[in-house]
Amino acid sequence: MLFRDDRGWEKMNAPGLPQNIVFSVSQITDLIKEILETSFRTITIEGEISNWRPSAAGHIYFTLKDNAAQIKAVIFRGAAMKLNFRPKDGDKVRCTGSLSVYAPQGNYQIIVNTMEIAGAGNILQMLEERKRKLAAEGLFDESRKKPLPAMPKTIGVVTSPTGAAIRDILNVTKRRNPGMNIIVLPAIVQGEGAAQTICKMIEIANFYELCDVLIVGRGGGSLEDLLPFSEESVVRAVASSKIPTISAVGHEIDWAICDYAADRRAPTPSAAAEMAVPLLADIQQNLAAYKDNFYNIIKQRTEKTRLMVRAFNPESLEVRFRNIQQPLLNRFAAAREALPQNLQDKIRDLRVRLAQNKTILENASPQTIFDRGYSMVKDADGKIVRDAAALKAGDKLVITPAHGKITADVIQIE
Repeated sequence: MLFRDDRGWEKMNAPGLPQNIVFSVSQITDLIKEILETSFRTITIEGEISNWRPSAAGHIYFTLKDNAAQIKAVIFRGAAMKLNFRPKDGDKVRCTGSLSVYAPQGNYQIIVNTMEIAGAGNILQMLEERKRKLAAEGLFDESRKKPLPAMPKTIGVVTSPTGAAIRDILNVTKRRNPGMNIIVLPAIVQGEGAAQTICKMIEIANFYELCDVLIVGRGGGSLEDLLPFSEESVVRAVASSKIPTISAVGHEIDWAICDYAADRRAPTPSAAAEMAVPLLADIQQNLAAYKDNFYNIIKQRTEKTRLMVRAFNPESLEVRFRNIQQPLLNRFAAAREALPQNLQDKIRDLRVRLAQNKTILENASPQTIFDRGYSMVKDADGKIVRDAAALKAGDKLVITPAHGKITADVIQIE
């Protein structure tokens, strides 16, 4: 047992404190604080939330209770921002933190670092494993994401036809663009059979091409309520949809695996409608801007054409024609005058070339060579004799001089 004497602590071996020791309120409170805070540095408590009170500073104060007792609790702002669900009175939760004593009021409480829905630990682990598996298959890759159409005609909504989500979507759509078509594909959004109906509605929307954008979601709820939107079949259906999809499951702090597979994720159904439905005023403003721009372009081109046409009066056209025609006429006259001389020059050149070619041909003629005193000698077979060694005495020869032929016999070869 610990006993505090003024400023120091001393160990007491006795099972209890001496009866004659008198504590001040501060002393006994400090003693209790020391014992609790050193003995319960990390503790997990399961209980029901009561009197949930967020503060303006971001801290949250509440009470954990069961059938027989209760304990005050606080979540400071930093830990509160990390909560992955929205706690409320009546939720059964499991809180992990440390015990602390607030001396001014003599109260003890648990300072909560983490909180989860009681029994949700296994669910969260299962969802994380499923998320990792589908991510490894590439179902969440950005390359698969399709852009939302800028001017959709029809919005499809896969949700409960009686839930708050469809009412929020209809209200936002009516405010943004009353002329937008909304098709509700009714589905069970929690409990048994929910995943099957959600998949079926997504399949129908794609098969019949019912809409340009498909919102898949529901309003808020517990982790168990949102489980159908994390079923593998639903995630695959969302990922394989040819129609661009928006996942809008629960509130901003809620999440489902289909959020990662959808082309866009909206924190709430209302936000999904904001994403999908273009604001009518913006469309009208853009159309007015396009109209003004188009009108200005037509006006500018018309004015430019008018100025161009104004310059083409009969007098100016005649002058322009003369300016184009006169150089051509001058060229034609010059060509006509030069034509006879050019023909004579061409004929003279051709005569000179013919004379040159005639001389060349005459010089190359055998007759011209024969006229110089040369003769051509052939043997009896008609072959030209170029070498005396090819003959023998007694061979017949045919000699062709410039005129006539001579037949001779070989008598001697030198």
